Amino acid sequence: MKQVLTKTAALSLIAGVSMSFMSLQVTAADAPKMTDAEFKEAQSLYFQRCAGCHGVLRKGATGKSLLPKDTLKSGTKKLAKIITYGTEGGMNNFDDIFSKKQIDMLARYIQNTPPVPPEMSLALMKKRHKVFIEPSAYPTKPLHGRNWENFFVVIERDAGKVAIIDGDKHEIVAHLDTGYAVHVIKATEHHSKEHAKTPGRFWYSIGRDGVVSKFDLWQDPKKMLVAKVQIAYDARDVAVSGDGKYVIGGGYWPPHFVIMDDKLNPLKVVSTRGVNVDGEYVNESRVAAIYTTPNESSFLVAAKELGQMWQVDYSDLDNLRIDKINSAKFLHDGFFDPTGRYFQIAANASNKMVMVDTKTRKLAAMLDVDKLPHPGPGANWVDPKCGPVGGTTHLGVGKVTVWGNDPAGHKDQAWKKCYEVETDGAGVFIRTHPTSDYVWADQTKHPEPEIQQAVKVIDKKTRKVVKTIQVTKEAGKVAVHIEFNQKGTEVWVSVWNRKENKKPTGEIVVYDAKTLKEIKRIKGLTTPTGKFNVFNRTNHVT
Repeated sequence: MKQVLTKTAALSLIAGVSMSFMSLQVTAADAPKMTDAEFKEAQSLYFQRCAGCHGVLRKGATGKSLLPKDTLKSGTKKLAKIITYGTEGGMNNFDDIFSKKQIDMLARYIQNTPPVPPEMSLALMKKRHKVFIEPSAYPTKPLHGRNWENFFVVIERDAGKVAIIDGDKHEIVAHLDTGYAVHVIKATEHHSKEHAKTPGRFWYSIGRDGVVSKFDLWQDPKKMLVAKVQIAYDARDVAVSGDGKYVIGGGYWPPHFVIMDDKLNPLKVVSTRGVNVDGEYVNESRVAAIYTTPNESSFLVAAKELGQMWQVDYSDLDNLRIDKINSAKFLHDGFFDPTGRYFQIAANASNKMVMVDTKTRKLAAMLDVDKLPHPGPGANWVDPKCGPVGGTTHLGVGKVTVWGNDPAGHKDQAWKKCYEVETDGAGVFIRTHPTSDYVWADQTKHPEPEIQQAVKVIDKKTRKVVKTIQVTKEAGKVAVHIEFNQKGTEVWVSVWNRKENKKPTGEIVVYDAKTLKEIKRIKGLTTPTGKFNVFNRTNHVT
């Protein structure tokens, strides 16, 4: 093994934040050579598009390991082909995102040893904390005269913004600056006395750059962003405590979670490094899903690589109680059952759905499903035979899997597979509404344009696909993420340009939830992905 150490005290583009650190290029004798400029560019491209599935240290999770011991066997030509065309097993094609030169660079980069990013201290987080409007200056009533409970809070990924859309009028109210590639947005919920009259008023986003932003939907549209902080270099999820006092954000890198007050002032940092369910120490144990438990004074934190759900009791921050619940790797995203007691989360690389009982703080069940389950924020509904059920799409196969999730009323069906529905391609999100006859599922992960641009509509009673809706036919664009409006009368689907695009070429297509016919296209959006209806998300309407 020949070690080539290149001192590049360069500005890393990780997370879109200027961060100077020593990048050590450690190269095996037979690894492809790269210039410093190529290595730096490939490192940035990898972070933006690859690290989420394969890890910052490239040890794999949802995606395969990309360490040199694995990639050198394949070689540059084969790796470039996989990056170009993707696979039907859940990896997207990147020929419409990267140039041939960039694909060649990435194929060589993943055969070299990955650099290790720096840690982030509590002191640095505090330096990056900003309050734009003090709580004492918050308005006592909405200043815009709109039905804010039917607002949609929409991620504009490549613009580094969040759009606020009036769901009644189908009008864009504001484009708010957040940070690089917002991933998740969460709201204050209905079970807090402090927020009993204003559930959903305050929203919190977190981006790939670890920047957490707080929004007040009662403000004038130009002043809705009220606070901001950075708590990691790479991150995915955020949540708000039931009493509205605390906000929690989780890091992919560094692997930790941070508890803040309601002004986003960082209070406590907890590392999630540790020993996984196989008895192995894991340095890159990333925080995936984070949720507040509706019936308990605690957060649920998914320690992805450990295969553990951590139930973090926030009633005493000085003496933090954490119950570590073993399950399976690699925990990714999930949703609560209608009672708010059970959390249903995908251990996607283990091909399992994991059910956690937040009352007993123990594992309730694990259900074997097909390849790489991914429910996103999930879907609950009532099946004629199985009673209350939950469902998931899969990143690795075109299928929706449905299971029973009512152990109190339907014990024989609880945590058992109810039925499956074949779709045309792998998907990322599934969604429904209590008033709707249908369940909607996207097919975003399939490499064929015609399939990734369409969504499937499944009848709850017959369990069959009743319609395939071609949302778009524009080259390079896909249909992704489904959300209902407050009353359940409309279904909104995003049209996203997969190639990074900072121009407002994206749109949201609105459908009639009953007739399934298109109503309107809301334009003027930049790469819209997730969108969240204020009332539905606040009240756990799935």
